[in-house]
Amino acid sequence: MSEIRDITLAPSGERKISWVERNMPLLRGIREDFEREKPFAGLKIALSVHMEAKTAYLCRCLQAGGAEMHVTGCNPLSTQDDVAAAVAAGGIDVHAWHGATPEEYESHLVHVLEYEPNIVIDDGGDLVNLLHTKLTHLIPGVIGGCEETTTGVIRLNAMERDGSLRFPMITVNNARCKYLFDNRYGTGQSVWDGINRTTNLIVAGKNVVVAGYGWCGRGICMRAKGFGARVIVCEVDPVKALEAMMDGFSVMPMEQAAAIGDLFVTSTGCRDVITSAHFPLMKDGAVLCNAGHFNVEVDVAWLDANACERFEQRQNIIGYTLDSGRHLFVLAEGRLVNLASGDGHPAEIMDMSFAIQSLCARYLADHRDDLTARVIPVPETIDDEVARRKLAACGLSIDSLTADQRQYLSSWAL
Repeated sequence: MSEIRDITLAPSGERKISWVERNMPLLRGIREDFEREKPFAGLKIALSVHMEAKTAYLCRCLQAGGAEMHVTGCNPLSTQDDVAAAVAAGGIDVHAWHGATPEEYESHLVHVLEYEPNIVIDDGGDLVNLLHTKLTHLIPGVIGGCEETTTGVIRLNAMERDGSLRFPMITVNNARCKYLFDNRYGTGQSVWDGINRTTNLIVAGKNVVVAGYGWCGRGICMRAKGFGARVIVCEVDPVKALEAMMDGFSVMPMEQAAAIGDLFVTSTGCRDVITSAHFPLMKDGAVLCNAGHFNVEVDVAWLDANACERFEQRQNIIGYTLDSGRHLFVLAEGRLVNLASGDGHPAEIMDMSFAIQSLCARYLADHRDDLTARVIPVPETIDDEVARRKLAACGLSIDSLTADQRQYLSSWAL
């Protein structure tokens, strides 16, 4: 039985889902395929992804394929209660509400797993972690799963290295049609949507410090530059730091950037990126936010424990007064700013990412007897299919290799 805030919010959520459906042609086509083929007939899917409208439509796509769906969010602040209500009203089992406590959040994760899923769709690795720690008795029924984001893939790789992973997991995040578009263009736009909506401040002319120059960091920097900011990149990878420099950005350690920045965005997937060593160096009025999956990149716990004063400055902005009298402002409690302060990635971007999720879930169902407990890259055929579907949806076509060209590219002879 679903656990949501208020079922009467369903009409509002349904309007949101209808809007993204209109703008997700790939998933619409896949849903039609699934309705005919029923690849998930007799299977249960547990899903933990940000519970907003695009995710809701993914759930309906999988349900159309015959899956029994049990779903929750992957972040306490990204669940939209009206969307959760609409999903529940449509007959899908939902356990999620906005602002869940840590205990409620874990309870929701546990509930969707207690239905004994065959396929797991995860965003950040919380479902997989519970299955490998507290709910190991459910593992024999799991065919495999899909992981949506960088942080979850980092966890999976660590599990595979130490021999802990007990069922196959497809790294959806590492598909070209995911990271090249979702991580770069999706994050680049949605992070600034969240920041601008929440702060109502201008970006032009400010010193914006971005920690991490992976695909997400690249997108954030690109859009900050477009807004007219002076962009500073902090990195630990020397190659990425060089790339940031050659892309026209300043590069320096966080200790140096802390005194210069007006607005800070972390996007590393690591912990303790901005800490007590940096807070006292910052300008009065500096704004801090996080675009990494977990709220461990900015040490908000230290601010909560050590600031002279903590106050709500504006909705989703908490102010802290330091001993020096300076004020720092943290957006969305240090959680994912693009979802906790916004609506997440644009529908057209998530259309590609969730198309990969859907087709990878089908791949698991089709190959259930052939896969071993390991980290599996997205098959190239799925990446190519999604790209071709997207091009077709945009009214575009491309060239094809001739037989002679294929021969030339496959031969070592001149």
